[in-house]
Amino acid sequence: MRREALKTALQLMCQLLWVVGLVVGLSGVYLLMKYRHSSLFFSHIYIILPAVFVLASAVFLLASGCLGSWLSLRDSTFLQGLFVYLLVVVFCLESTASALAYFHSIKLDSEIAPLSGVFQNYTGISQDPNSHAVDATQEECCGVHDYRDWLKTSWFNHSGGLWVPHSCCNSTFPSCNGTVDQPWQLNQQGCQVKLEMAFQFVLSFVMWGSLLVLLVELVLIVMVAQLMRDQRIMEYQVLDKN
Repeated sequence: MRREALKTALQLMCQLLWVVGLVVGLSGVYLLMKYRHSSLFFSHIYIILPAVFVLASAVFLLASGCLGSWLSLRDSTFLQGLFVYLLVVVFCLESTASALAYFHSIKLDSEIAPLSGVFQNYTGISQDPNSHAVDATQEECCGVHDYRDWLKTSWFNHSGGLWVPHSCCNSTFPSCNGTVDQPWQLNQQGCQVKLEMAFQFVLSFVMWGSLLVLLVELVLIVMVAQLMRDQRIMEYQVLDKN
C-alpha cells in the first residue's frame, strides 16, 4: 500500500517536472529574444550563456519527467538509477545557469557600455541597423540616461538642433514631434535603465527558476530512494545439476 502511494506521488511529481521544465525553457527563450532585439547594445554575446544552459536543462527535465512517469508503472533498478543520473545532470546544468545569471546580473552596467556608441552613430535612416535598433528601443525610453543625451550627438546638430528622434515621443501625446522645447512630451526614462531592468528581471527569473528545480529534484530523489529501499531483494539459489 505504501509503495503504491509512493508511485502515485512520483507520477504527480513527474507531471510537475514537465511544468517546471516548460517554465524554465520559456525563461531561456525569453532571454534569447531580448538579446536578439538588443544585441547591438552589448559588448559581447556571453550574456546568452545562461539561456543555453537553461534550455539544455529544460530538455533533460522533460526527458526526466517521461522516464519518471514510466518508472512509476514498473519496478526497475536500472531505470531508477538512470532517473537519478538525469536529475544530477539537471542539477549541474541549473547550477551553472544560475551562477552565470548572477554573474551577468551584477555586470550589466559594464556589458551595456556600447549603448552610448550606438546612439552616437544614429543616422535616422530606417535601413540602418543601428538606427532601427535605437528607434525600436525608444518606444518606452529616450536617450541613454534621458533626452538630453541627444543634444550631444552629431545627428542632433545636423538636424538643426531643434528636435530629437520621433521615437522618443510619449505615446500619450499624439501631437509630439520631438521638439526639445516640449520635453514633457518625451519619454522620461533613459534606455540604459530600461534595458538593465528588463535583463535583470529575466536573469532573476532564471535564478529563481533554478531554485525551484532544485527543490523539486530533492523531493524526487527522496521518493526514488524510498522506492529503492522498499524494493524486494532478489534471492539467489544454487541450482541443482539435475
